[in-house]
Amino acid sequence: MFVADPVLDMIVRGVALTAMAVGFIVLLVRVNGLRSFSKMTSFDFLMTLAVASLLASAAQSTRWTGFGQTLFAIAVLFLVQYLVARLSILSDRFQDAVHNRPQLLMHDGRLLREALDAHNLSEKELFGQLRAHGVNDVTQVRAVVIETTGDISVLTGTPPSPPILRGVRGKPADTGLKHEDDRA
Repeated sequence: MFVADPVLDMIVRGVALTAMAVGFIVLLVRVNGLRSFSKMTSFDFLMTLAVASLLASAAQSTRWTGFGQTLFAIAVLFLVQYLVARLSILSDRFQDAVHNRPQLLMHDGRLLREALDAHNLSEKELFGQLRAHGVNDVTQVRAVVIETTGDISVLTGTPPSPPILRGVRGKPADTGLKHEDDRA
């Protein structure tokens, strides 16, 4: 592909194709924006995995047609991610169909067992997340949310304002629980 010596060709090809593919990906990220490799949604995470896999394929290409096809596939992934992000902004219905919704797992120090069961989480796993977030006492916990990416958010201190829990399933209004502000 580059030089006659097979060993030297393997080395030169690996370096050159990897550098070209990485440069192409950097260009696409500059055009598409920083969201390209974010973990805001499960779709974004899938994008990251797919691009990484395709980058490995590009680096191992033995023909220019295979290399070109891999770069084209990477560009299509970026285009699809851009279109999904734009359509999600324009249509709540589309966003609901494509993306997971965050789920409340704990509210005001109380476990929401049905939510834990629905997401196959044990109390031990949840308490491990609380420790990882520096929680020493469950009474400090105002809300624990499993985000669309599977990450766990832990809110402590004052009760969260309504916009913070917008779009979260199982929020106090959905569960019959009340915010401290609503208690008589």
